Amino acid sequence: MPSSPKSSFMNLNVKSLLVAFLLLGAFQSVAQQLPMPRNIAAAYQKGTRSVTGTPGASYWQNTADYTINLNFDPASRKVTGTVEIDYTNNSPDTLKQIVFKLYPNLYQEGAPRAGGISPEDVSEGVKIEKLSYNQQAQDVQKLRMDNTNMTVRIKPLAPKQKGIFSIAYNYELNAGSHNRTGQVDEQGAAFLAYFFPRIAVYDDVDGWNRTPYLGPQEFYNDFCNFKVNITVPQHFVVWATGDLKNVDYVLTKKYAKRLQSAEKKDAIIAIIDSTDLKRRDITAKNAQNTWKFEASNVVDFAFATSDHYLWNSTSLVVDPKTKRRTRVDVAFNPIHHDFKEVIDFSRKTVEAMSYTFPKWPFPYPHITVFDGLDQMEYPMMVNDNPVETREDAITLTDHEIFHTMFPFYMGTNETKYGWMDEGWATIGEWIISTIIEPNLKDDYGVAPYSMMAGTEADMPIATLSTQQSGTPFFLNSYPKPALGYLYVKEMLGDELFTKALHTYIRNWNGKHPLPWDFFNSMNAGAGKDLNWFWKRWFFDEGTPDLAIAHVQQLAGQYVVTVEAKGTKPVPVELNVTYADNTTEKVKRSIGVWEKGNTTTQVEFKPTKAVKKLELKGTYIPDTNPKDNVYEVK
Repeated sequence: MPSSPKSSFMNLNVKSLLVAFLLLGAFQSVAQQLPMPRNIAAAYQKGTRSVTGTPGASYWQNTADYTINLNFDPASRKVTGTVEIDYTNNSPDTLKQIVFKLYPNLYQEGAPRAGGISPEDVSEGVKIEKLSYNQQAQDVQKLRMDNTNMTVRIKPLAPKQKGIFSIAYNYELNAGSHNRTGQVDEQGAAFLAYFFPRIAVYDDVDGWNRTPYLGPQEFYNDFCNFKVNITVPQHFVVWATGDLKNVDYVLTKKYAKRLQSAEKKDAIIAIIDSTDLKRRDITAKNAQNTWKFEASNVVDFAFATSDHYLWNSTSLVVDPKTKRRTRVDVAFNPIHHDFKEVIDFSRKTVEAMSYTFPKWPFPYPHITVFDGLDQMEYPMMVNDNPVETREDAITLTDHEIFHTMFPFYMGTNETKYGWMDEGWATIGEWIISTIIEPNLKDDYGVAPYSMMAGTEADMPIATLSTQQSGTPFFLNSYPKPALGYLYVKEMLGDELFTKALHTYIRNWNGKHPLPWDFFNSMNAGAGKDLNWFWKRWFFDEGTPDLAIAHVQQLAGQYVVTVEAKGTKPVPVELNVTYADNTTEKVKRSIGVWEKGNTTTQVEFKPTKAVKKLELKGTYIPDTNPKDNVYEVK
């Protein structure tokens, strides 16, 4: 990945190198040093990042105001739009070119893709009809197009200055080969994501984000403000990121009143029910209606539309101090019965996020779960496919909504560090699913990790997501980081862990944290040097493998020696089975392995005759469970 000139040691002179190494030495003296690539270390040396976990004194990030006018025809799937971008260069660099992202070009003929698409979905991609910069027209025939990247050379944009782009464009939304966006059904339902040209992130580590979009890896966008006007035919309802600013103009009085009522009440309200769909009196009686939305300080904008979906809504207080409420919407096809309870699952997820885990007020005014063809998240929007079981509906709903915090509120680079959002959504799913349904055992991904740990498919979590695919990408994005977060939570206890996590959230919400910013923030918030664990779990190779090495009975007590045969530190969960088949658990956190020891002793006083001892736990993978059992003779 190309780096900006200021993020490479190669451009430092001798004096700068000396200062850099002195600063790096100071960084190492604060705590056990985590492995750090030199382009990352350069950011700390420049002062854009701080070893205390906070943004550095010189931290910066760019931003923009987007005004989008879009016309979408569900019948032809034609997307036609204009976008005006008021871009602010907060960097210390003078920008001589601007890189745009054209994500729909994933479907363009000849574009590189990590997976195949149907021949009928191959398109001409995004057609740029007009483009101007500061009211100076550009020759669109000379634009440098590189599939999902477009580079525009400009009159230099100095630090702290603004530049205005105006673009007219169109493309055809894909009918099939659904990858996070596209037509949902042949009756006109559609989910539109990545539907406008946007300026790529220019940051303090890599400069321009030129990583091509190939399909599997997700996204990295700046925090921006959006005003989006979406025009669709009569009868089509639009759900979107942001607040609907013209409710009374696009919805008829009865439905507008229901929506306004839902924003104030805890009860679940049917904004559109099956009878309403038959009446066809929901939207204003115009051939086309323009739905106006506004969203501030978000990293993305998506919308969905349909003329035959039900709409359930409710709201709840998410911040007891300010009494701020969040509205929760579910829009779905009436033939998908699994969606009937999703409004309840969604409401409970928002409540659990606000009051239990991560115990932070839900940060946005609303969230909509849309019955689509994927399992993908956006600010204030979720695109979820129908599922077969109630358990799947619960886990899918809470997982995708949990992404509201990570990556959207926290602004992480999903393209490079998938574990910084998917790992959190996975632990969020584990915790919240059992709140929604206490009988549900959610251990998503743990068994696959046990099976694959230590094989060629098992790479360190810190490996860039762009360097992985298939099984390695799954393991490193979902179960492995989630287990790491869970183990630290168990070791610190809920109160201290929440304090540490809130330190990270306060430091970096609305910004772009790196993994090291997360680790440093957690250390600072906990008041503990956790680098011993971060290094072994996130950076090092190794396997989780415990064994019962020795069992003694001394003075009425059992003393069980547990050996760590693998180098990945996992908790100790000793299951005691008594002769009458009753059981109890004796637990030790990962803290028992902090000193690098390979054995630890677990003592307990039995209440009756013991039949069997076994090391096992729902969230404790083990590559060789055969040596985890001890039969008492």
